[in-house]
Amino acid sequence: MSRNFLIAFGAGLALIGLLVAGVMFMQRGDAIEIQAKFLKVRTAPLDDDSTVAVVDLRITNPSNLVLEIRQVQMEMEDAGGMRTGDVIGEGDTKRVFEALPVLGQKYLDTLSMRQRISSRSTRDYMVAARFSVPLAQVDARKRFILHVEEADGKIFDFKER
Repeated sequence: MSRNFLIAFGAGLALIGLLVAGVMFMQRGDAIEIQAKFLKVRTAPLDDDSTVAVVDLRITNPSNLVLEIRQVQMEMEDAGGMRTGDVIGEGDTKRVFEALPVLGQKYLDTLSMRQRISSRSTRDYMVAARFSVPLAQVDARKRFILHVEEADGKIFDFKER
């Protein structure tokens, strides 16, 4: 092979490599991804056999896309396995806080269906759920797990601790 051919071939490969790197660089942030950190967990008994748990969390959307929430679920992992809680909506959450002053004040918006999380943003939310177990069992849990499903069906799991 001639020397000129090898130089042209090497320059062509370098140009293709630069183009691929440029496309990858321009595409960064175009994949939906969110991060969440549990800030605070509050619990209170509703009656002898049920408990409400309120989780305050900080959600970050580092992508360039607006994220729309389709569904939010909360589970509790304890010695007996996994238990699914009944997530409480915004209107009912206000009433729960009024009825149970031991929870403190409600100062965050509830993360709920059709909630939109702006691109490249960080914001605090809360999720409240009712569990059909006594308060002592909730307080002795291993952890809470929050499942957030976005509008396109991708599910994000966030674990306490």
